[in-house]
Amino acid sequence: MKTGCKDAIEYMELSGRKVISEFHGGQITTDAGGLLLREIEQARGFIKEFSKCFSDYRDHEAIEHTVEELLSQRIYGIALGYEDLNDHDQLRIDPLLAVLCKKKDPTGQDRRSKNEKGKALAGKSTLNRLELTPADAGKESRYKKIVYQGEKIERFFVDAFLRSHKEKLERIVLDLDATEDPIHGSQEGRFFHGYYGGYCYLPLYIFCDDYLLCAKLT
Repeated sequence: MKTGCKDAIEYMELSGRKVISEFHGGQITTDAGGLLLREIEQARGFIKEFSKCFSDYRDHEAIEHTVEELLSQRIYGIALGYEDLNDHDQLRIDPLLAVLCKKKDPTGQDRRSKNEKGKALAGKSTLNRLELTPADAGKESRYKKIVYQGEKIERFFVDAFLRSHKEKLERIVLDLDATEDPIHGSQEGRFFHGYYGGYCYLPLYIFCDDYLLCAKLT
C-alpha cells in the first residue's frame, strides 16, 4: 500500500513570500518539523510575548538581530535538538532556521558586514551574551545589554497557562518536582548531590498537568 503524501505543504507567508515544503529534492533539511512549530507561534505568539520580558539597552540603529529573533533562534534550536550554543556556528547559515526566526532574507545576503554575508542569524557569542547578561546590567554595560525581567518571566508562564483555557478554572492541582541536571565542569552554582552521586544543578519545576508554570534553580 502506497503512503499518501502531498506534493507540497504551504505555510504562513514570510514578508510576502510563500513558505512551501516539497519532497522533490533541492534544498533539503532534516528539521522541517520546525515549520509546524512556526505555525503554532504565528497563531499564538508565545515567543513574541516572551520577548517583552526583556529590556534591550542596545543601540537600535546598530543591531541586526532583535530580542525576539535571538530568543526565537535559541528556542527553536533547543526544540529541534540543538542544545549547545556551539551548534549555532553552523545553524546561523541555515535558511530554515532563519525562516522560523522571521528573517526577511533567510539567505543572509542583506547583512551589513561583508564578513557576515550569508549568515542570516546570530553567532554563538551573541547568544551567549543574551543568556549571561546579569539582572543589574544597563545602558552603561559594555557588551551585555539585553536584561531579563525575572518577575515578568514568571508571570509569562502563568499567563500562557491561563490563556490556554477558554473557561475559568475552578480548581488546579500543582505538581512540584526537582530534577537532576548533571554538569561536568566548574559552572557557577554547581553542587555535589549525594543521592545522584555527582555534581549537578537541581532545578525545581512547578507543573499543572502538562503546563510548566515555574522553573527555579535550587
